Amino acid sequence: MAATSDYLERITRAQVHMQELGIDLMLVTPSADLRYLIGYNAIPLERITALVISPHNEPFLVVPRLEVSTATASPFGNFGWAVIGWAENDNPYDIIRDVSGFTTGRVAVDNHMWAERVLKIQKYFPLAQIELATPIIGAIRITKTPTELDFLREAAAAIDRVHAQVPDLLKVGRTEEEVGRDISELILAEGHVRVDFVIVASGPNGASPHHELSNRVIIAGDPVVVDIGGTMPSGYCSDCTRTYSMGDPGSEYLERYKILQRAQVLSTKAIHHGAISYTIDAAGRNELSKNDLAQYFIHRTGHGIGLETHEEPYIGENNETIIENNMVFSIEPGFYIEGVHGARIEDIVICTPDGPESINKQSRDLVIIEI
Repeated sequence: MAATSDYLERITRAQVHMQELGIDLMLVTPSADLRYLIGYNAIPLERITALVISPHNEPFLVVPRLEVSTATASPFGNFGWAVIGWAENDNPYDIIRDVSGFTTGRVAVDNHMWAERVLKIQKYFPLAQIELATPIIGAIRITKTPTELDFLREAAAAIDRVHAQVPDLLKVGRTEEEVGRDISELILAEGHVRVDFVIVASGPNGASPHHELSNRVIIAGDPVVVDIGGTMPSGYCSDCTRTYSMGDPGSEYLERYKILQRAQVLSTKAIHHGAISYTIDAAGRNELSKNDLAQYFIHRTGHGIGLETHEEPYIGENNETIIENNMVFSIEPGFYIEGVHGARIEDIVICTPDGPESINKQSRDLVIIEI
């Protein structure tokens, strides 16, 4: 969890962005955005919780009365700002209006906000112009502080320790589900507080990038794509993919995998301050294209990571985000040949003044398991 000073700085930066953009009010409900701004991991309930920010006034937090003690115990309780509990017979939108003084103007809402909340804002603030808060909050979250970078390095090291043990779990005759259960236990044992996803995609299932664990039995010669991630006590996420093989997968697969390795290296090397997202994607995709594999690379090259597994910046063919130092994102090219096999190599990479820093350290070679 960040320090109180970090949260205060984030609120101040958000208010500055609001002034620059001409936003009169911002409402942030339970989400990664709320955790990022004030450190409050609020439970999304049918009763609204909302952080209310104006450009020139102190923020305040509106919560159901039964959540006041929990909200006050969060980092927000250290700021000296109001936590306002609303009772069952109160209208929380009236409280927002009365305390903020807002009746008309531009209202920014977090992009995780439930549609029900947005419709009620429209109802109770009929003169308001509602828009997304992404240009405000996203502009802050997209680059990481030194503390956040350390949290992400810690998460990467933890998931690396899990991948180091995966070869001991992959055995001919075991099912994907059996291996997946063991990996989930390791994710927790290696320091995560939550398992976010476990993909064990064997043989032809490797052609599905988001394959669900199945009862398919792993057989000799199978390539196995293992994509895993979780959330650390800090709230920051891990995400790493490595590909394994149950004995010899055949010369065709081995050649395709070497090409994929080159593509992953090229996209990683293309990262620098001032690079454009699509140029990073193109660096690896072009290598796959030269070797007739680009048609099987069916997703973007990467996504940002932080308090969420997927967040800005996104690294794709049509994405024009300009990369800056301390942005963090995955580099994960793959190939997926339906009914045959697949492969993916994924690292989390930091853009630094000295070049790209891959924070996942496990070998990117195809791991061939003796059978």
